[in-house]
Amino acid sequence: MQDAPKITASSWLMIALLAFIWGGTFLVTEIALTEMPPFWIAASRVSLAALVMTAIWSLRGFHLFAAPPTKTDLTALFFVGATSSAVPFSLLAWGQQYVTSGFAGVSMAAVALIILPLAHFFVQGERMTPRKTLGFVIGFIGVTILIGSQAFESTGAAFETAGRLACIGAASCYALSSIVMRRLPQIDAIGLATILLIIASAMTIPAAVLIEGIPPLPSAKVLGVLAFLGLIPTAAANFLRVLVVRSAGPVFMSLVNYQVPLWSVCLGALILGEPLPASLIWSLALILAGVALSQYGALRRLFLR
Repeated sequence: MQDAPKITASSWLMIALLAFIWGGTFLVTEIALTEMPPFWIAASRVSLAALVMTAIWSLRGFHLFAAPPTKTDLTALFFVGATSSAVPFSLLAWGQQYVTSGFAGVSMAAVALIILPLAHFFVQGERMTPRKTLGFVIGFIGVTILIGSQAFESTGAAFETAGRLACIGAASCYALSSIVMRRLPQIDAIGLATILLIIASAMTIPAAVLIEGIPPLPSAKVLGVLAFLGLIPTAAANFLRVLVVRSAGPVFMSLVNYQVPLWSVCLGALILGEPLPASLIWSLALILAGVALSQYGALRRLFLR
C-alpha cells in the first residue's frame, strides 16, 4: 500500500532548486551545441551522470529494493528508466528541429496537466479536485503568456506536426515516468536514480551512434560544459527528482514545469542580457497564483502548524 504524499518545507526547497537548475540548463546547452550534436549531448550527460551515481551507489553496497523484486517491479523500473530521460530526450532533440522553442516550452509545461488526471486514478492521495485543477490551468496560462506569441506559431516545416507530436510525446513520457516511479515498492533513492541513468545511457548512446555517427572531439571548454551538464542538471537533479516524486508525489513534482520557463527567461536576461518580456510580472503572478491554489492544503499545513 502506498503512503499518501508528504509535502514538507524540504519538498518546496527541492522543487525550487530543481527549477533553478533546469531553468539554467538551456543556456549551458546552447554552448555545448556549438560543437556537439544534440543526441550526443544527451548521451554524454546521462552517461557521465550514470558513472558518478554508480560510484556513489557502490558506497551503499548497491542496495536497491527493500525486498526481492518481482518481474512486475523490474518491468516498471525499466519503463521508468526509458521514459524519465532516454525517450523524452530523444523525442525533444528530434522534435525541436521542426517546432518553435516556444511550443517546446509549452509542451513541457503541459506535463503538469497530463499528470493531474493520471495521478487521480493511479496514485493514492492525489485526487483531482476542482481547486487543484483550476490552479494547474491558471499556472499553465501563466507559462503560455510568458512564452508569448511563439507558443503556438507555425514554422512551416514539412515535419512540424510530427515534431509537435514528438514534444507532446516527451511531455507524456515525463508524466508517465513520475506516476510509475511513485508506484514502485520501497526502494533506495540513490540506487533508483542510478539505475534510471544506467538504463538511459544504454538507450541514448546507441541512438546517438545510429543517428549522428561518431561524435567530434570537443574543446576543453565544451568538455567542461558537458561535465557540468552531467553532474548538476542530470546526476544531482535526477536524484532530487526521485526524492520529490517518492515522497511528495508526482503532482507536486510537476510544479517544477511551471517554474523552469521563469528561471530560463530571468537567467537569460541576467547572464546574456536578453530583454525581459513585458508579460513577465503578469505571468509570474498567474504562475504563483496557480501554484498556491493547487497546493493550498500543503501551504496551509506548512505555515499554520
